[in-house]
Amino acid sequence: MRAVGKDKIRVDAYGKVTGEAKYTADLEPKNILHGKVYHSTIGNGLVKSIDTSEAEKVPGVVKILTCFDVPDIQFPTAGHPWSVEKAHQDICDRKLLNQRVRIYGDDIACVIAENEVACDQALRLLKVEYEEYPVMTTVEEALAEGAQALHPDLRKDNVIVHSHMTMGEKDYTFEEGLKKAKEEYGEENIVTYEQVYDTPKISHCHIELPVSFAYVDVNDKITIVCSTQIPHIVRLYTAMALGVPAGRVRIIKPYIGGGFGNKQDVLYEPLNAYMSMQVGGKPVRLEISREETIYGTRTRHQITGHTKAVVTKDGQILSRKMEAFANNGGYASHGHAICANCGNVFKELYIDKIGTEVDCWTVYTNAPTAGAMRGYGIPQSVWITECLTDDLARKIGMDPLEIRLKNCIPAGFKDPHNGITFHSYGLKDSMIKGAELANWKEKRAEYDKPQSGDKRRGIGMAIFCYKTGVHPIALETAAARMVLNQDGSCQLFMGATEIGQGADTVFTQMAAEASGIRYEDVYVCSTQDTDTAPFDTGAYASRQTYVSGMACKKVAEEFKDRILDYAEYMLNNAVQDFSKTVYAEEVSAAAKKIRELLSLSEETEISKDSLDLVDSQIVEKKSGNPLLPLAILADTAFYSLDKSVHIAAECTNHCKSNTFSSGVCYAEVEVDIPLGLVDILRIVEVHDSGRIINHDTAKGQVHGGMVQSLGFGLSEDLLVDPKTGKVLNANLLDFKIPTAMDVPDLEVDFVELEDPTGPYGNKSLGEPPVIAAAPAVRNAILQATGVAMNVAPMTSQRLTDAFREAGLIKTISVD
Repeated sequence: MRAVGKDKIRVDAYGKVTGEAKYTADLEPKNILHGKVYHSTIGNGLVKSIDTSEAEKVPGVVKILTCFDVPDIQFPTAGHPWSVEKAHQDICDRKLLNQRVRIYGDDIACVIAENEVACDQALRLLKVEYEEYPVMTTVEEALAEGAQALHPDLRKDNVIVHSHMTMGEKDYTFEEGLKKAKEEYGEENIVTYEQVYDTPKISHCHIELPVSFAYVDVNDKITIVCSTQIPHIVRLYTAMALGVPAGRVRIIKPYIGGGFGNKQDVLYEPLNAYMSMQVGGKPVRLEISREETIYGTRTRHQITGHTKAVVTKDGQILSRKMEAFANNGGYASHGHAICANCGNVFKELYIDKIGTEVDCWTVYTNAPTAGAMRGYGIPQSVWITECLTDDLARKIGMDPLEIRLKNCIPAGFKDPHNGITFHSYGLKDSMIKGAELANWKEKRAEYDKPQSGDKRRGIGMAIFCYKTGVHPIALETAAARMVLNQDGSCQLFMGATEIGQGADTVFTQMAAEASGIRYEDVYVCSTQDTDTAPFDTGAYASRQTYVSGMACKKVAEEFKDRILDYAEYMLNNAVQDFSKTVYAEEVSAAAKKIRELLSLSEETEISKDSLDLVDSQIVEKKSGNPLLPLAILADTAFYSLDKSVHIAAECTNHCKSNTFSSGVCYAEVEVDIPLGLVDILRIVEVHDSGRIINHDTAKGQVHGGMVQSLGFGLSEDLLVDPKTGKVLNANLLDFKIPTAMDVPDLEVDFVELEDPTGPYGNKSLGEPPVIAAAPAVRNAILQATGVAMNVAPMTSQRLTDAFREAGLIKTISVD
């Protein structure tokens, strides 16, 4: 049966009130309603009916909505810039509530009640009738002949996108490369290798859950306060989902507790808004538990890489091939972007002398939906690439550092497919510096000696590269605004979102540097409100210090120019307009001083070109001599009876540049073979991220990323029941993220080379730290034990199984 509300509120399909009882948005806590979502208990099928009759009887229940009650509108959720080109728009495959179930835990109904207890009781009383279909949790099942298409209205099968990329001659194939290698180098001088590498499905585990509350204001504006990385994109997609104009939607992003890419998706915000609209605009808080967040929002893509390689016996990589299969789960989210990113880095981290072939498939399955996560496909790519690289080095008996220095992406490299260029190059310097810090040469030689016993040691490494922002693949645009206060301080408004990464600190530094206003006088607004904040696409792609940072620099320079315009006016009218003001003495003295410094007559105009703003003081440019405090100028600009000017500036940066960051991780480990335990003795990471704007926040970013990478490599694995699609460890007890007790001392250093494209010579750093630690540890285990672990995470069970298979653990038979 369809849900029928018991209240007297009458609204149309989009929430317009048609009855007499209309709520207004009263945000007193006691007046905020609570909302919770009912999730499907099957992994693939169709909701035939939902009986809400018993649930409606629960005291405190205000309204129950089912998949039969929501607008028949499909919308996208990916936090990508919207494209005016149809071919580049994200896939519209979600509804507010889904009748067609594609994942275990799909959103099919919701309850609005006066308290959480009533919500929970009502949820338990809903009775759902399903039509069940076979569950396909793996790529192999979803691609099998005769497999049911999960989105037949959008795709004839379960392949979201397949892309083919090559480096080398046009229409290059690996088979042609192998043939050419044999002809040019001789079959006796080359080595071929094949291997499959696998990566885990991972939950983001940000501290703050993706909670929100929504209300319809008295001016009929749909307002959502939410924990998101992409407020302006949430606004657009919410409007699309509700079928209302974008201007009617307002998103407020307060200071929030992390995201790591999970909140680079539109999650529950549109549903929350619709719930409020269905109770006359009354505020509704939509609460999502940790368990719901893990199985029902987004995950990191599980990507399997089937690789082949040809290398000469002296370490020249001639040709490689990868076929990458990404398990995207039930909905498109970011679609093929992640797997394509994975393929890009495989083909460009090393430059194969003959050529490279890459095929990438992104596939719908009945597993939890995958989306953006810190690193955006590159942790998977570098796991595959760097495991393969060490395996090749081992096969030909070459030092892993040497093979990387010989074959890595070169200085000035320009990707032939997208034009992204290594404008500043510190990859080899990073490798060399890191090797010295980690004592690579000595440790490698020491651990190459025969080892015996239960505990053995090794040292490994992995390199990476990472672009900065999304140009030219997608739009890069950001805006910033500065407004002068009466006391000479200023407000800095950024559309860019602070989610704990320290962006606001860096933007404040940039604004102070470019404007000449003291750092402590720049007040950055950490709350984004789409009604008032400048436009910015959001916190993702390690773009903000680079793209939004340029907007910040541009607006600060324009702001400074407008301040100097007013300073010029004040100094040239010191006697005429300011003689009766409280600042007459200071302004006259300043005008006299600069005329003396520049040897100007009383009749000669003072040009703003001779002025500067330094440390919140108007100064003479050449000498730096102070003339007038900015506080006096600001107070005058506001309240002058002759020329009142409210000084402000706003600028847009349409970024049409990009560049690569790079770096290396070295890991020294001790492996307890019988227990399958890995003790990280030392881990060192060196980054080439251009000029470092703030070393403290930079080190914090690297520390956090290294820990996430260690989780990727050693413990984090979202387990899915292959029969039902249900996540088996959707809690922080069973999903094993590293704790403070698991984290070793983390050593970080930088190779600082000014990048000509960055606003201050800077380039990406937010995501690169999450990439390389996992494969570095894997390669250290390889040296220590001789066992190549090809599947992440390398849990104790997997390690002991591999050691047993390799004969390192003796099996004791019991008669």
